[in-house]
Amino acid sequence: MRVRSAARNRRAIATDFFDGKIARKYNLVTNFGKLWDPIADKALTGMAFVGLSLIGVVPWWATVLILAREIAVTALRFVVIRRSHGVMPASRGGKIKTALQALAAGLFVLPLPWVGHALAWAILAGAIVVTVVTGVDYCLQARRITRENR
Repeated sequence: MRVRSAARNRRAIATDFFDGKIARKYNLVTNFGKLWDPIADKALTGMAFVGLSLIGVVPWWATVLILAREIAVTALRFVVIRRSHGVMPASRGGKIKTALQALAAGLFVLPLPWVGHALAWAILAGAIVVTVVTGVDYCLQARRITRENR
């Protein structure tokens, strides 16, 4: 069961990556996509970490930190929309964060020797740092956008 759901998770992440590339290549980027694609990413990676914490692979503090940041940034996006009528798109740092989280989650579920899990822990540590830094960056970005559009 764990392997099958991990394979689905990897396919979902891969299709999300290609969906974004196609949208940018053919100029199909929309405000709806700017808002809901990051939410879908957060749901996908968030549930992967909840599952990894449930089976005791990833500590709950890491999952709670990741989920708290995701919920806060999503709420912030809605506040920016309401106050300034602008959409705060995903930043490069946010995309790196998502990629690191997805890579770490994927490595944790693979049947790798201890070296693979050591790599997963290193990537997760980097993902946590990027998660916190980009969370602060989004707060600053939201503050700037709402001030500019007053």
